[in-house]
Amino acid sequence: MKQPVIIKEKQDERKKFEQWCFKQTVEIEHTKQELEDARKELAEEKRKVEDERRSIEWDRRALLHRRESEDARIKQQQQLFDMKWKILEEELSKLAQEKQQLQRQKEFYCRVDDYQKNGSQHRGVSNIVRGELFFIGVSDESSLKRRYKDLIKIYHPDNLAGDTGTIQEINREYDKLKRKLG
Repeated sequence: MKQPVIIKEKQDERKKFEQWCFKQTVEIEHTKQELEDARKELAEEKRKVEDERRSIEWDRRALLHRRESEDARIKQQQQLFDMKWKILEEELSKLAQEKQQLQRQKEFYCRVDDYQKNGSQHRGVSNIVRGELFFIGVSDESSLKRRYKDLIKIYHPDNLAGDTGTIQEINREYDKLKRKLG
């Protein structure tokens, strides 16, 4: 009789053990499922973080590219401004030189006019002016040629104010200055 009690106890223990094993298996499966869910969440979070990192990196590169192109544009504008400024300075300098040259020519022609008016009255001679007066203020060969052409136009014998003696004086002085400057 004792044996059936022992067998029953063993069966009960075995049942308890199987229940415990089942319970442990269920808990392990539940924990396993929770871990799997957590792993999936972490993988999803990792993917989101990686996507965000790529997006930030792309934005950083785009900003860097815009900054570089903006720096290049500013540099180009500065070079353009400097070039325009230099041109303006050069043109202003040329204008100042031309103004001085025009002033000298004006003074010259005023002297010539005064000399012609006063010189002919005092001497009672022709209107011939000394050649060096015609080329006052001429400092280089190009301005010499310009002055010569202007004087020839004015004093050519075919003009009203033309005079052969004056033309000869202009030619002598022109040749003299041409040798000196050339």
